Amino acid sequence: MQLAIRHDTVYRYDAPVHYSIQQLRLAPLTTSSQIVTQWHVDAPGKLDASRDAYGNTLMTLVLSKPHNEIRLRVRGEVETVPLADGRLPEGEGPIPAEHFTSPTRLTEADDALAAFAHSLAPLDSAAALLEAAARVTERVRYEAGVTDVTHTAADALAIGRGVCQDHAHVMLALCRARGVPARYVSGYVDPGDVPEMASHAWVDVWLDGGWVTVDVTHACFASEKYCRIAVGRDYEAAAPVRGRRIGGLNETMDVNVRVSAQSALSAQQ
Repeated sequence: MQLAIRHDTVYRYDAPVHYSIQQLRLAPLTTSSQIVTQWHVDAPGKLDASRDAYGNTLMTLVLSKPHNEIRLRVRGEVETVPLADGRLPEGEGPIPAEHFTSPTRLTEADDALAAFAHSLAPLDSAAALLEAAARVTERVRYEAGVTDVTHTAADALAIGRGVCQDHAHVMLALCRARGVPARYVSGYVDPGDVPEMASHAWVDVWLDGGWVTVDVTHACFASEKYCRIAVGRDYEAAAPVRGRRIGGLNETMDVNVRVSAQSALSAQQ
């Protein structure tokens, strides 16, 4: 599958920002499951590229002159391959799988999450992971605008509504409560008839010595329609943009993401 991705983000401020530093995780890596054929990130300043502790591409943007907005523009193409039962060809990665059994502020299991986790069948097969994902979406119905990036897995379960980020956090909490390593994935998906879901989040679960990648929101394996950008223990470690600023007062953000897909064979003709 060949995915063409367009991602535009504009931050606007009520007053001048005197200094800002932004960490961008907006560029994918070429792996055995995806090949980055072209990718470019435009920003209003120099981008210093490195790798973070999880092996993600990390770009740092520092703006030291007064500014009232920040525009980020991403354009790229990625060729992906199907995955059998969602199993990634890559191994453990730079961080041992056991690291992903540790809860975080966003994925700590309260009593309700712990009870939910222990009501599930053993998470020891790909089928069991899909069944767990389906249970999550039954308990947390998809609805935008109810939660934001500060809400925890426990919050989402209590509210009973949320988005892909919440589904991922709840699944992480369930896996970790059962002692199963699981990590957050940020990226893009061909959204079909639901373009607002092109920017997406899902999970990888450690199973039989490898990672199985699961789209909790759709209770399916994340395969050739998905472009992986970053992994981490939760959203905060894999967020597309995180930063700090001095000044600016209130902030508004406009985001537009478009993903189009075609078979790699069609793209070559």
